[in-house]
Amino acid sequence: MCTTCGCASGETRIEGEELASAHTHEHIHADGTRHSHPHDHLHAHGHGSDHEHHHPDHGAMPAHGHPHAEGGWHDHADTTHTRPGAATLHYGAGPARAHAPGLSQARMVQIEQDILAKNAAYAAANRSRLAAAAVLALNLVSSPGSGKTTLLVRTLEALKAELPLAVIEGDQETAFDAERIRATGVPALQINTGKGCHLDAHMVGHALDKLPLPEGGVLFIENVGNLVCPAAFDLGEAAKVAILSVTEGADKPLKYPDMFHAAQLMLINKVDLLPYVQFDVEAAIAYARRVNPELEVLTLSASTGEGFAAWLAWLRQRLADVKATRIRQLEAELAKLKGA
Repeated sequence: MCTTCGCASGETRIEGEELASAHTHEHIHADGTRHSHPHDHLHAHGHGSDHEHHHPDHGAMPAHGHPHAEGGWHDHADTTHTRPGAATLHYGAGPARAHAPGLSQARMVQIEQDILAKNAAYAAANRSRLAAAAVLALNLVSSPGSGKTTLLVRTLEALKAELPLAVIEGDQETAFDAERIRATGVPALQINTGKGCHLDAHMVGHALDKLPLPEGGVLFIENVGNLVCPAAFDLGEAAKVAILSVTEGADKPLKYPDMFHAAQLMLINKVDLLPYVQFDVEAAIAYARRVNPELEVLTLSASTGEGFAAWLAWLRQRLADVKATRIRQLEAELAKLKGA
């Protein structure tokens, strides 16, 4: 289990790969002790993960807990009173900003640091590889049903005659979205995460091995629909683009602040439905900028094309920035060679 976000690991499938491999699987107990045993399972790309198993005889007593008669610990959340007679159970209190039965906050922080440090190394390798090819990589993140794939299809149709393009699709199961993308004529590779709730940089690195890089163009990474876990994982992208549809509610940036804090651009989608839903655009923007004052915001409709010109202009400008940075790097390398 991934203790950073609570999702299961080890079931990832990258399209076109299915390799049965045996390896040693390590179990980590709450007190930090470990034991290993070999086992077989289908493993798509060599991405290992630690599974947490917590037993009453190994687990340390958690903060705010008490033992049950049958053994094991019952953990309590911090209780925050919001008004007289009301209280909020806050399981995001403490340095880990999360809760896992049987794990102390200190142990959770250490595990998260270890996981994210490994991910950061893979992300740095991806970023270097993409930069060398002058590729603008964007990580599209949202809740399910926000219109990411419809937005992506319309964007590809608008740009495919102008720019090299490619797509990495992330879903727990099926290749439906990759098939929709390939119908536009743009290459796409599906990653299925199984019980996992987000893509990580290691998965994306393996996808880059199989998907032709759109040199001088744009790589879109459509992440698993989820406003929580993808916020923590750098994939090597130039920017996260958060899509919020008007059918979801204007309060989402405050309810899921990590995602909107991590994003560089928020697209408010499905504005064609504004006459039929209760959604306050200005409030949504204000809430998002309370979390992230530097956040850029565009409003559009992936269905009708309203506001699409501004989105395409944003893409072209970001790609121009990537190309300009690469030119400066090459010029600096050339100058060093001449001075050597």
